Amino acid sequence: MKLEKEAILKALKTITVAGEGKNMVESGAITNVITFGDEVVVDMTLATPALHIRKRAEVDVMKVIHEKVYEKAKVKVNVKVEAAAAKAEVPKIKGNPIPGIKNIVAVASGKGGVGKSTVTANLAVTLAKMGFKVGLLDADIYGPSAPIMFDVERERPLSVKVGNASKMKPVESYGVKILSIGFFTQPDQAVVWRGPMAAKALNQMIFDAAWGELDFLLVDLPPGTGDIHLSIMQSLPITGAVVVSTPQNVALADARKGVAMFQQESISVPVLGIIQNMAYFTPEELPENKYYLFGKDGAKNLAEDLNVPFLGDLPLVQSIREAGDVGRPAALQTATPLEKAFEEMTRNVVQEVVNRNESLPPTEAIKITTMAGCSAVKK
Repeated sequence: MKLEKEAILKALKTITVAGEGKNMVESGAITNVITFGDEVVVDMTLATPALHIRKRAEVDVMKVIHEKVYEKAKVKVNVKVEAAAAKAEVPKIKGNPIPGIKNIVAVASGKGGVGKSTVTANLAVTLAKMGFKVGLLDADIYGPSAPIMFDVERERPLSVKVGNASKMKPVESYGVKILSIGFFTQPDQAVVWRGPMAAKALNQMIFDAAWGELDFLLVDLPPGTGDIHLSIMQSLPITGAVVVSTPQNVALADARKGVAMFQQESISVPVLGIIQNMAYFTPEELPENKYYLFGKDGAKNLAEDLNVPFLGDLPLVQSIREAGDVGRPAALQTATPLEKAFEEMTRNVVQEVVNRNESLPPTEAIKITTMAGCSAVKK
């Protein structure tokens, strides 16, 4: 069941915080409501530190949503205590900037299996080939793949001193700095963590890492829309998001949800565009032929429908899969149609970052200001 924000707010208007006359919405106690399918996150700010009042308010919120909206709703209530409670209507989710990182690009997909991690890996190495300083945060806690794709499964981040603090030094491969939960688990070990634990691990990889100077930090998000996505967007000032999809309808429906997530008023992350992966198949023996196995131009049409940029087609080629499996991204191949496809996609992403930084307030004081061979970055 898909929960509607309006229905949640209507239900919350029927309850009050102990000691206050107005309902929770009118009093400003409810600062934000975010819904994803049958999940709802309610942010609440209270003026009293009394534990029993906080607990009662939390229970009241859960109870009224279950009784008046949907009895099986998955409800999470975040309670903040502030003496002079802020009365903002819908605060934007904002993160803390990381010194030295100029642009943070989230790569997302509505569903699994569309090649999001493969696209992220090849985008990263292509940016590095163009002369940019690049980092990759593998935020797919439950299915990390960056260590395999960059042939660094046996590597472990070292501890380095930065000032008086100890930081993790990212593993580097093909000119890309990488951090992944996969570096801290065994290959056959399943990560069975609840949301708060996963969020804590992500925060450590983000803020306890010695990333150094980066032009781009790519964040490979898990498939879908959920708690990890919110944690990332609350932790980091995301410059923009790229959504990956394949052309068939089942993937496009989820890609549409992915775009909608970033465009929610409470999140408001600019969508840089949509990449269409597995756009067509070209057999090696028939290099001029294109077979549209999953449909033609589905993601391109979706981009036009949603009024977001289309960032390019990537073919369904066996060598892309093989390259990822052996830990050498296909974009490293030179003088091939694949290299050209990845370069065109990457240039489009860079251009959209330029456009975003020129038209919207920057998330960092330093931003890309020109394409100039795809290598110029200035203050």
